[in-house]
Order: sequence, then C-alpha cells, then structure tokens
Amino acid sequence: MKLKTELPLAAASRIIERVLAVGRAAGMAPLTVAVLDAGGHPVALAREDGAGILRPEIATAKAWGALGMGESSRALGARLRERVAFQAALAAASGGRVVAVPGGVLIRDGAGAVIGAVGISGDASEKDEYCAIEGIRAAGLTPEPAEPDPNWRGERG
Repeated sequence: MKLKTELPLAAASRIIERVLAVGRAAGMAPLTVAVLDAGGHPVALAREDGAGILRPEIATAKAWGALGMGESSRALGARLRERVAFQAALAAASGGRVVAVPGGVLIRDGAGAVIGAVGISGDASEKDEYCAIEGIRAAGLTPEPAEPDPNWRGERG
C-alpha cells in the first residue's frame, strides 16, 4: 500500500518548534499546540511544562472546529456570536469538540488546499492565534487567517 501524507510529521514538528519559540520570546504563559491533518487526526501535540491539564483538549478543539467548519476559530467565533441556537447545535453535533475563539488556524499548501490546522491554548486567545500563524509560516505553509486580528496590538516575537 502506498500512502501520501499531506501534512508530514516534519512540518508539524517545525510548526510546534516555532510556536514554542515565539511564545517563550514573548514571555507567554505555557502553551499547548495541536497539529491536525485535514481529516482532523493528530499529527503532533506538545504541552509545555506548567500548561493546564485541559489545554490539549482546548487546543485540539480549536483546530478541529476550524477544520470542521472550514474557517479559522476566530472567524467561526465572530460568526456564531449572535447565533446562540446554532452554537448549541454545533456543540451537540461535535460532541463538544469545537472551541470558537482565536487560536485555531487552517494550514494551506502551496496550491491553496487545506491540509490541516493548528490549535493553540495557554495564553490569551489572540496571542495563541499569533503563534499559530508564525508556526505555520515557519514550515513554509500558508496560514488562514494570514494575519492576526487587526484589533490585537500584541508584540511580534
């Protein structure tokens, strides 16, 4: 059997390495990073020392929700803000596996196809998202969204 890996472990590892470096340089709280392939399956996960015990589930849910809904967790959260009934339906349909706040970023390849997502939890959601974007870029891939929230005025690591 010949298999093709769309999001190889080497790329996922590079993403995690950069995310953690950016977080440390910016003095962020301990981060947890989940990298999922396009099918929502884990490729790699890293939890820094001191990160809370729910952080892996939150990071995974940010990435999984982005994949499941086809948009970043920030965009999903903005869209759901006024749609309480749909939020409840989404939570029920996903078994609670969607977290619709910034920190879940889609990964696109050079042709523009979604090949996975990164979810980060540990610091403010906007900081989590910034780290995800930086990690994806470091692996030579394209993040969606391409830029952090313009209302966030955080430090660039």
